[in-house]
Amino acid sequence: MHGLINRAIERFVRDTYGREVWGAVTRDADLDFTRFEAMLDYDAAITDRVLAALARRLDRPLPDVLEDVGTYLVSHPKLESLRRLLRFGGPTFTEFLHSLDDLPARAALAVSDLKLPELELREHAENFYAIDCHSGAPGFGYVIVGLLRALADDYGALVLLEHKGMRNGCEIVEVRLMAAEHARGRKFDLGARTA
Repeated sequence: MHGLINRAIERFVRDTYGREVWGAVTRDADLDFTRFEAMLDYDAAITDRVLAALARRLDRPLPDVLEDVGTYLVSHPKLESLRRLLRFGGPTFTEFLHSLDDLPARAALAVSDLKLPELELREHAENFYAIDCHSGAPGFGYVIVGLLRALADDYGALVLLEHKGMRNGCEIVEVRLMAAEHARGRKFDLGARTA
């Protein structure tokens, strides 16, 4: 598992629950270190142990924790650069959904050895979609649910999202766009601001 993914989990725990909880999670997961290096690769079993320890420590189901990680990736001020990368998918939530197929390639432009799961958008009817998440790491679809929920808010769209489980080796996320302009979205400019 790429270190950036593990580092994102670490930052989520530290920023949301504090250093003490992160320290307890690393002990519970039987790690001999407390910080992930962003540019190293780790055995996927380490990530699984960390996530299982985190779910136990928080006394929450793992899918809920993974969804919270996805929300954190878009909504936390420390990760504004990731939000910006995602928002380049289009000026509306619908256009963003149609850009999901390109997300792994866009991420690889930023970090060449980062392999995100392949995402495939299928449109069933007007404003009704399914996203196929082809991942070697089951559960990533829940991260996508959290990420989409936060991005819908970011765009001002009202959506219903549901993780539909596994089918043919991929996770299915159902998206129903109830209103494209439900509320005022967060401000987004193409050009980054300098202080």
